Amino acid sequence: MQYLKIFLAGLLLAIPGLSAADASDVPGPANWYLHVDLKRMKAESASKDIYAWLDQNAFANVKKESGLDLAKELDSLTAYSLQDQGPVILLEGNISQATKDKVMLLIAAVGDLRPQKSSGKTYYHFAGVEGDADDVDNSGGNIEIDIGSLEDEAWLSLALRNKILVTSSEVQMQELLANDGKISRGHGHKGALVVLTAEKTLLQAGMNSGSMGDDGDSGWESNILRNAQQIAIIVAAKANKLSIKATLITKEPHMAASLASVARGLISLVAFDDDIDSEAIAVLQGTKVEATGNALTISLSIDPEVIVAALND
Repeated sequence: MQYLKIFLAGLLLAIPGLSAADASDVPGPANWYLHVDLKRMKAESASKDIYAWLDQNAFANVKKESGLDLAKELDSLTAYSLQDQGPVILLEGNISQATKDKVMLLIAAVGDLRPQKSSGKTYYHFAGVEGDADDVDNSGGNIEIDIGSLEDEAWLSLALRNKILVTSSEVQMQELLANDGKISRGHGHKGALVVLTAEKTLLQAGMNSGSMGDDGDSGWESNILRNAQQIAIIVAAKANKLSIKATLITKEPHMAASLASVARGLISLVAFDDDIDSEAIAVLQGTKVEATGNALTISLSIDPEVIVAALND
């Protein structure tokens, strides 16, 4: 179970500086969200090597420990958290009966096999397990995503077609079962998170300022986060490269222009660092920084080999 938790936590923390539907399934009042399209990641030439790395370094351990073959059956992962309710994790794919049986075996080990029912669908109480998903190393960034409530207890359902649903509370589970895995509150909610889209989306993530850690530091990273209202990021496949776009919504309109200047200055400084290799310099030189109103957007295109090399370091 520990490797499965580490895999889930690792996905939530995978984006430096942050952490088979798409992110449109995320409810409007979410504090943070993450959607990963693993089926497309495996199929696209720009991302298949990254998927192979994920398979070798995460899926293989999950299979070895629990018997769950995520590489074979998992198409996508969607996770989000509503204020004061904790995270929801939705795994989607061609979930076999054999996999369902193995999940039930996990419930038998650390949960309650007595089924509960809501909207005619069955779910189970899943007790806390030893270990701490917060142990996953995120020392490279200032933003913390709290999935610790899943350590205490969770609710799990296999009743939705081709889905495994995990929630932090029984109320969440009941609402999701009544709406086929979706929260009924939509994106018209005031303060709803920005969701970036692209033609061949691999990953979408976003969070509001309440989910951003503030360690009291006065460095440039902390100053940027302190002036941010929310952040959204998208990774997509485009022309055999990975297209990465991040949008930061600032609290004050003039701050976007100021932060754009800071970002361009940092890029210029790093590009002249003798310790930076030529591939990284090329990426930095091609990075676009734009400010419109209170939105700061940073976009770049990167060879997947550079990402794989960084993952293997």
